[in-house]
Amino acid sequence: METSEPSKQPRSGFRRVRWLVGVPLLLCGLYVSVSFVQVQRASTASFDGTASAVVILGAAQYDGAPSPVFERRLRHGFALYEAGKAALIVTTGSNQEGDRFTEGFAGYEFLRELGVPDGDLVVVVDGKNTWEQLSATRAVLNDREINDIVIVSDAYHALRSRLIAEDVGLEADFSSAGGTSSFRELARETVGVVLGRPFGFRRLSNLR
Repeated sequence: METSEPSKQPRSGFRRVRWLVGVPLLLCGLYVSVSFVQVQRASTASFDGTASAVVILGAAQYDGAPSPVFERRLRHGFALYEAGKAALIVTTGSNQEGDRFTEGFAGYEFLRELGVPDGDLVVVVDGKNTWEQLSATRAVLNDREINDIVIVSDAYHALRSRLIAEDVGLEADFSSAGGTSSFRELARETVGVVLGRPFGFRRLSNLR
């Protein structure tokens, strides 16, 4: 009888370790799974409201010509403007090293050619990522006493861009520029949401 008691303590300790390790892992897995579902659902949501401004997030441009992805965003933002969903369009995005033009300016020129008057266009050329673009946009729109926007980007970007907008002090809806979201894109956005919520989207943007 006396020899059996010492063996109970290691078993009890092993169970305790399993709980200490297993429960946090389970909670982390649940958090990631819920975040993925939220990202996926946000990517399929539609916009049917109005806002003071359409904010088109920047994408690649080639010597002043928008890339196919950027052009799709610009045309969708223009469609919202034409439909009376917003009276102002904001184009965003800085330039990569060696570029002669910024994404914001390339978007501005493209929309001017579509017939949008200068008075209805705002160009924001600061920002190499979503947080920087939306933060710079907020500073510009504050001068116009505008706080409610609808963001235009690719579908998978819906949830994170809205959370970042809220983080910088904007009231934001989202309107997808179209296209389907791959699992890889949704997974990448999920990582951004999972890390951005507890640690802050600004801090996360500084790591890129």
